Amino acid sequence: MALRTAPAPYESRFDSGRICLDLLATTHPGERLHAVGALQSWIAGAGLVPPGTPLGHANASWLTGFRELRGHVGQLVRPGRTVLTEPYDAALGRLNEAARVPPPVPRAVRGADGALVRELAGPPDCAALLAVLARDAVELLTDPVARAALRECEGDNCPLLYLDTSRGRRRRWCSSEICGNRERVARHRRRAALTRA
Repeated sequence: MALRTAPAPYESRFDSGRICLDLLATTHPGERLHAVGALQSWIAGAGLVPPGTPLGHANASWLTGFRELRGHVGQLVRPGRTVLTEPYDAALGRLNEAARVPPPVPRAVRGADGALVRELAGPPDCAALLAVLARDAVELLTDPVARAALRECEGDNCPLLYLDTSRGRRRRWCSSEICGNRERVARHRRRAALTRA
């Protein structure tokens, strides 16, 4: 059995259970979509495009688009938000507007070894990629089972959201390796301090 290692604190994370929630994770512990190159890496890592898809045409307007959609998704999915407000309705309208755009068109082509691989029919534009994220958020918002599984991490100062699909719905942290580890270390230190006192 291979040991899993925790990602470095500033690596992109894709462990929330939904791609739209993974987008929200790009704000913690600091802004991760700080440059076009970081956005390109996140798009590839999130699987929004097939491996090897060129994204050299991405520019600063893409950063703006992804950050704006991230803000709207956050407004809509955070537990305890009042849904009968103008900001909520405005965010919902922008989300629905983004979801209307056709997503990138995939196609099957023969790879170098003759096996079929997925690629896009053309270079993806920003609006098409945002549509994939917006549609995922629409599915989350309209699925009562998924909404019931939505949790906020119990880790200190961790605002990340995730879907709790664990047995018994007892998952407490966005990542056992990151926030869970921190909590276990803190608990151990508290016990050690009590025994020394």
